[in-house]
Amino acid sequence: MKSVTYKENSLTGKLLCSIFGHRFVTTKYVTDHFKEFECRTCHLQVTNDLSGHKVSLTQEHREINEALVNLYQRRHSHI
Repeated sequence: MKSVTYKENSLTGKLLCSIFGHRFVTTKYVTDHFKEFECRTCHLQVTNDLSGHKVSLTQEHREINEALVNLYQRRHSHI
């Protein structure tokens, strides 16, 4: 079961996003291809998957992104 992460429990924000769609902004650059996003209206947090689609930012995805950051930094620090 996927859990959806909302920072605030704003019914108005959720309602606006269900009608008009989310307004995502990039909050973290994991690598050149992976990023973390947050909706400016309802504060929903998502990330990219392997095919480029946005998926909810679960604890598992957070750990994967942190591992990618460490690998990416380690690989590019020797160049």
